Amino acid sequence: MITHKLQIILGILIVLAFIFIVNMVRKRALELKYALSWLILLIGIGIMVCIPKTMNILAEAMGIYSPVNMIFFIGFVFAIIIIFILTVTLSRLSVRVRRMAQIVAMMNVYQGEKVSGEKTADGKMMSTCNEEKYLRE
Repeated sequence: MITHKLQIILGILIVLAFIFIVNMVRKRALELKYALSWLILLIGIGIMVCIPKTMNILAEAMGIYSPVNMIFFIGFVFAIIIIFILTVTLSRLSVRVRRMAQIVAMMNVYQGEKVSGEKTADGKMMSTCNEEKYLRE
């Protein structure tokens, strides 16, 4: 069981974290689709802080021996979900960067610049162009 003093401190921290995340979304420093998982987590923690017996009921319903083990299980699942979301995002961005590099290379060839090919570690051709021209502009 948590004391009332700890409930108040956790409640204040949750509200501050919620305000911080919403402010970052508002300033466009964090996209809403990434902030939603954190906001849902804060709401869940807020419910657990306001109604401490919820963790006991949830642990019993899932067949977990101790509420503390339930907290570790939820943390583990949340971490796995965040890692999966970040992996999917990284994969999408990698594809976008590759496409943009190909478009830039094709534009350079179209404009008549010399493009030299270099092999990467995996044997694929990588094109490089005169970057100094673009840095001056």
